[in-house]
Amino acid sequence: MTQEGLDKLKKELADALAQRPVISAAIGEAREKGDLSENAEYDAARDAQGLLEVKIANLKNLVANAKVIDGSKVDTDSVTLMNKVKIQNVGTGQVMEFTIVGETEADFTKGKLAATTPIGKALIGHSKGDVVEAKVPSGVLKFKILDISL
Repeated sequence: MTQEGLDKLKKELADALAQRPVISAAIGEAREKGDLSENAEYDAARDAQGLLEVKIANLKNLVANAKVIDGSKVDTDSVTLMNKVKIQNVGTGQVMEFTIVGETEADFTKGKLAATTPIGKALIGHSKGDVVEAKVPSGVLKFKILDISL
């Protein structure tokens, strides 16, 4: 992933950790309201706490296992992570441009395509001029790789 992507994950983790005291306070308030067996507020706060802890564990795992890729060492001979790829849909002629990123950084609206998507998987390892096929839910699409850059 990029350094920017790692920084974003770290901020999300910090924000989630900051929610722990808020949820603990909500549990404490609900506990003060009496019988816990019929206390919907208490149950909701405990559920929120459980979801938050799962989110924190997942984010800690992502941060711990993250590998930051040095953009200056990325090859442009074939499609890899961090490459900007210009492709043309062979069937429609539509030209699109994406940056291939890790799953946690994907944002289609910003032109960031996860390498784990069917199109991302199809593009990885191919070179400029290659025609690749991507199996998507609506069928098989063919793309010609027009350019690869950083």
